[in-house]
Amino acid sequence: MEAPLYPEFPTDSSSVAGGGPPAFWVGPRHLAGDDGRLYDVVADTLSGLGWTSLTVVRGRHEPDEAPEDRQVVRSTVLHISPDALRWAQWALPDEPFLLGELPVAWQISARAESSSPLAQWSAYFTREVPGEAVADFLVALDASDQPTEPLTGPELVLDAVAAHGWFRDLDQPEGAAADPTFTSQIRLGEVPPLIQDSDPRVLVAEHDEARLAGWQAWAEPSLGAPWLWAASFAASVPHHLVAAFAAALSSTAPVLRRVLPAATQERLLRAPAS
Repeated sequence: MEAPLYPEFPTDSSSVAGGGPPAFWVGPRHLAGDDGRLYDVVADTLSGLGWTSLTVVRGRHEPDEAPEDRQVVRSTVLHISPDALRWAQWALPDEPFLLGELPVAWQISARAESSSPLAQWSAYFTREVPGEAVADFLVALDASDQPTEPLTGPELVLDAVAAHGWFRDLDQPEGAAADPTFTSQIRLGEVPPLIQDSDPRVLVAEHDEARLAGWQAWAEPSLGAPWLWAASFAASVPHHLVAAFAAALSSTAPVLRRVLPAATQERLLRAPAS
């Protein structure tokens, strides 16, 4: 759910396109939502990087049924990098894949060789994840010559958020951190079910030293409240890519917004955009 910066202005997308609600600079970024533009921000970034976009529609078509009456089951927009080693998928399924009870909006994957039909890893982002953070993750992914090779350790992720004032978790200082209000967190730990990863160690059922952990991030506006957004990274996602996401997510630089999540609007600072 979104709330207007000024309630006297409408919030529908047509009014925004026509100049409706005024734009404001807003912070902190990790609570500012996606402005209802998560697809546009990410798709524009991918277009600028030279990725190719394809639209795939799957549905049911009955005999003698008019084309306009076709029942669409899934509509997917797929963006593929020029070397075909990485891709990003925007999906609107009828049975969505959930993270923290929120439907996944973007799934981003990479593989080591174009001949392999399977992704080496995948990362998942729900709606309301700030588009700036997903975009920076993709820019780092695009710039990586070896998108499946770990170049650094997990410390880089925590250093990225600590540089912006986030606190390391007292119980897990080497693998978790939270913003100063403890609303948003990033943590290296158990990966949710169905997260795609080619490393067979993620399939180990029993907890032992061989079991791999992946980065998870989320925002919980208040204790016990529904999450605002969630992001999940498979265990094989290189830490330097997660660090790019974490740095953008925790950045103290304000972001431009017209609409805000209702759950966090009272926590946000805002200034009119000139």
